[in-house]
Amino acid sequence: MASSGTGPRRVTIDDVARTAGVSRQTVSRALNDKAEIGVSTKQRVLDAALALGYRPSRFARGLVRQDTISVGLVIPDLLNPFFTEVAAAALDAARARGWHVVVYDTGDRVEEERGTLEVIASQVDAVVGYLSQPEDEIARLTRGLPVVLIDRGDRAERFSSIRIDGEEGVRAAIRYLAESGHHRIGMLDHAGRSEPSIRHDWFAGAMDACGLDAGCVSRADQSVEGGESALKELLAAHPDVTAVFTFNDIIAIGALRAARRLGRQVPHDLAVIGFDGLGLGALVEPPLSTVDLDTSALGAVAVEQAARLLTGSSLLTREELVVGARLRLRESA
Repeated sequence: MASSGTGPRRVTIDDVARTAGVSRQTVSRALNDKAEIGVSTKQRVLDAALALGYRPSRFARGLVRQDTISVGLVIPDLLNPFFTEVAAAALDAARARGWHVVVYDTGDRVEEERGTLEVIASQVDAVVGYLSQPEDEIARLTRGLPVVLIDRGDRAERFSSIRIDGEEGVRAAIRYLAESGHHRIGMLDHAGRSEPSIRHDWFAGAMDACGLDAGCVSRADQSVEGGESALKELLAAHPDVTAVFTFNDIIAIGALRAARRLGRQVPHDLAVIGFDGLGLGALVEPPLSTVDLDTSALGAVAVEQAARLLTGSSLLTREELVVGARLRLRESA
């Protein structure tokens, strides 16, 4: 699905020449430290380039071999296996093209993300990843680089984006639990946001479609310990809950551990369904049922879209792509 619009325009050598009042050739000589021009002219060109945020394109310099292309992949937390799987898929897709990928871990911190983007602008040809900054700020910091946003949440107005659509998968999960006899179903949502997540919205819609109350919700940090703590809190407030859907698989694995420690058998006393489809979910006991998102597709689509933007085969920078998710039943539900 695509829509019209353009992102920030990359500053060109012509812009620098016009601002400095010189020719393109003079700009090229100044930036390449040639001796044919005077010191004052060179400084005027360098000042203009700095003021405009000019970054010489690899393509403009004629370096068209694929192995000269570098992509900056911004990940909020590489300790989270979901992001590790997305990064691995993106690396595989980039490697197939002969590209270099530089991975940046922001620790899910706003200031770290801003600092990362400031560094990226001078090191890579495109940016792909999870960015929480306002779009104007991203545009300012990336200075015209092609940008592909992953799972932004809200619709991107200035950049290409990849949206995760798990609504049908969550509906299938809640419908399965309801048809299995569960009428008090809770959710462990992500605690890192001030507002309920989009996955909570999917949960609430699915519960409403089944005629069930969606009010049994606890907030969890994105960790095994966070899931364990949140399930204990949920069951303390709602001891009649017999099934839980979680924001992601890591939280779900924590819920499995908490259930065992509380003496609840899974799935007989408590059914658990996660979201993400991590490979790790098949290794826990019991194996985790999940709304399975194809992380390989997510990473590959991100790199493919970056390639389209870099080569100009996509004329629309404001383009939204969608990766779906489906229910994968194992033994925890």
